[in-house]
Amino acid sequence: MEAAQAELIKMAIPDVMTLLKASRVGGRYEHSEFPPTQEILRKKSQKGADEIWEGRPKWRNPELFAAAKRGEEIEVTALDMNAAYLSALKCWLPIGRLVEDTSGIHDPKKAGVHLITPAAWDHTDLPNPLGNRMEPGELWVGESTLRLLLDCARQGLADAPVIHRSLVSGASEALLEKLRRALAESRRTALAEGDELTVAYVKAMYSKFVSTIGESSANRELRRPDWMHIIRAKAFANLWMKADKARKAGLQVVEISGTDELHVVGDWRPVFPEGRDLNQVKEKATYILGGKR
Repeated sequence: MEAAQAELIKMAIPDVMTLLKASRVGGRYEHSEFPPTQEILRKKSQKGADEIWEGRPKWRNPELFAAAKRGEEIEVTALDMNAAYLSALKCWLPIGRLVEDTSGIHDPKKAGVHLITPAAWDHTDLPNPLGNRMEPGELWVGESTLRLLLDCARQGLADAPVIHRSLVSGASEALLEKLRRALAESRRTALAEGDELTVAYVKAMYSKFVSTIGESSANRELRRPDWMHIIRAKAFANLWMKADKARKAGLQVVEISGTDELHVVGDWRPVFPEGRDLNQVKEKATYILGGKR
């Protein structure tokens, strides 16, 4: 089984690209596979990064951790989100090459990357949707992050960000939908049959797809660093939305991190369905925060 899994994982990138091409047959739009790469999307060095901030969360509730330090015992449940990057394939992606827009207005029918100044975030019981960024001022974000910030503004959680400059193209939320559904259905069937080999193979396909469509030599069939950032940021945005849902349902959010980890206080089962499917969560652990030392 281990040898079979290793061989399947080696095939994951060419297989998922073949599946992508099959899923796009008859599609409404023909996406650009190698559009010119804007300077802000170029890595500064071989192992360096470009200028896009994805909003990766790493947050702890300061009030709850202060209470724990005072000796208060807090019972916490760590929840695990399933297949975060697979769920994130449903996001607004630019179809063609990115073109500059300096209007300062977000067009919901377009997608790309945006230079913004975010608003202040004044909530101590909910993480900043920008993730663990500490530096003030302007920054480049992908489409998923901007849409989350605008949604927060509509909810009255913060002011809307100021958009200084955008690099955008006409967009669709369905570019990868057939691919996502095919992988999700294969994963669901494999879970039902106890086929962990196929579960691992499917995971390798969607995770390697996301990680290699930027400037990676491992995938020479698609170069869309804008897509990579937008999909990754969507996974982080989805986790933030789970935290917001928990808070609105009366749970206390203790911690969120990465793409899939959410720690809460309270009865979470009426809020989130339990299981291994995409719309479900798993209980990872329960622990006591604080108490006598």
